[in-house]
Amino acid sequence: MDGYEISTDPDRLDNERVHRWLSEDAYWALGRSRESHDRAVGSSLNFGAYDSASGAQLGYARIVTDLATFAWLCDVYVDPGARGKGLGGALVEAVKAHLAPYGLRRIMLATADAHEVYARAGFAPLATVEKWMLFGEQ
Repeated sequence: MDGYEISTDPDRLDNERVHRWLSEDAYWALGRSRESHDRAVGSSLNFGAYDSASGAQLGYARIVTDLATFAWLCDVYVDPGARGKGLGGALVEAVKAHLAPYGLRRIMLATADAHEVYARAGFAPLATVEKWMLFGEQ
């Protein structure tokens, strides 16, 4: 994507910024502690989206995966000033491309918004939700 870079390099992540985005502005992570955030980042595959000129981080996505059968796409966030430019879609496509060589059976996500972004990337609602069960918060 012109003007942006997407990277999995953990040294490029601005963890302070990502924590602020998620804990203060993302409905699914409001109030998340910095300790929990750091543990999640440290145990996940992380994608950062960066402005090519300044290097500033403008987006983030996190993947929880075994790199064999399953991945969960979560914590997808684009800075409010960078929204509407296709960066969220580019992040999701970068995740899919990165995971493709592993031949995962499924990549899953749960979201209350941005359904059109995920649909353009090939995600669809679960056909048989009753098969899935949950322990913990809904």
